[in-house]
Amino acid sequence: MTVPQHIRTDEPMATLDVDRSDAAYRKWLKEAVRKVQADANRSADTHLLRFPLPETWGIDLYLKDESTHPTGSLKHRLARSLFLYGLCNGWIRPDRPVIEASSGSTAVSEAYFAKLIGVPFIAVMPRTTSAEKCRLIEFHGGRCHFVDDPRRMYEASAALAAETGGHYMDQFTYAERATDWRGNNNIAESVYRQMELERYPEPAWIVATAGTGGTSATIARYVHYMQYDTRVCVADPENSCFFEGWTTGDAGVTTDRGSRIEGIGRPRMEPSFVPGAVDRMMKVPDAASVAAVRALEEAIGRRAGGSTGTGLWSALKIVSEMVAAGRTGSVVTLLCDPGDRYLDKYYSDDWLAAQGLDIAPYRAAITSLLATGVWPD
Repeated sequence: MTVPQHIRTDEPMATLDVDRSDAAYRKWLKEAVRKVQADANRSADTHLLRFPLPETWGIDLYLKDESTHPTGSLKHRLARSLFLYGLCNGWIRPDRPVIEASSGSTAVSEAYFAKLIGVPFIAVMPRTTSAEKCRLIEFHGGRCHFVDDPRRMYEASAALAAETGGHYMDQFTYAERATDWRGNNNIAESVYRQMELERYPEPAWIVATAGTGGTSATIARYVHYMQYDTRVCVADPENSCFFEGWTTGDAGVTTDRGSRIEGIGRPRMEPSFVPGAVDRMMKVPDAASVAAVRALEEAIGRRAGGSTGTGLWSALKIVSEMVAAGRTGSVVTLLCDPGDRYLDKYYSDDWLAAQGLDIAPYRAAITSLLATGVWPD
């Protein structure tokens, strides 16, 4: 038998010694990790914005503005964690592409980090992904690979990785484990630190939305680890299976179509979604999500993506319950990404009409709530 050169045998012991260390690769790896960590070190923390509510309610509503990250979304945190995880596991290698299944924002952020460390990047996305997200992926040096059926993103990504010798990042599996949920300036630790001087520093509720499920898992685990009394709610859009899977306990539940709210909602229960960590879930109509982001612009002058609206709608519902019960406290939700990525969708009346979405009743519900404190039946 011919022994490969990287396996050494030495008589008389004949010990097999597999040495995978390579000086050039280790030098590249150290530099790649340094660059990714340096990005976190020089990036300022994101802002915590107040949504105006009547002072007499004794309730404060905040939005953690993740749109101020260098790549403009909450997914910048996830992409950084996934790259560090992949690099430190030895999965990401020089000159080999990183491939990701994504509805857009994660791919934008991963394209940024791939360019930062000098590896190619391919995003596998639904053909309906917004044109602005595609432009941003290409701006950061990535390439877009489209599929007609969102449910085929996983297999298409794995096939591309096999064909190219690259690494399939697989955010939907690794999001919940790549982030250090005990702290290390994750999103939950950041929220609590920024809340320290507010009148209700420990939120009664934090509302998240789920794409991979990684953010809700990180927040909920941190809350439990730190022994806070905060409850965690996950808001789920139409055409997503997370709500049904959570309420029935069926991990095999699926839907037959993709979510209209980009970045959240999945046609299957993703491995990174941790149902047991979550206290509550709400199913939010897509028209309500759009109505909420339009109301957000009127309230604070900021446009946001549809996923922000999904979370905001649920946060407002929780606020109304607190008012009805005479409870005071604070509620936090997330501003996930900027609305300028969706001008042809959630801010387009033509798109709403084409989708058969009527946001008027939901706009009226928000207006009524802010005026009276009562959630309309």
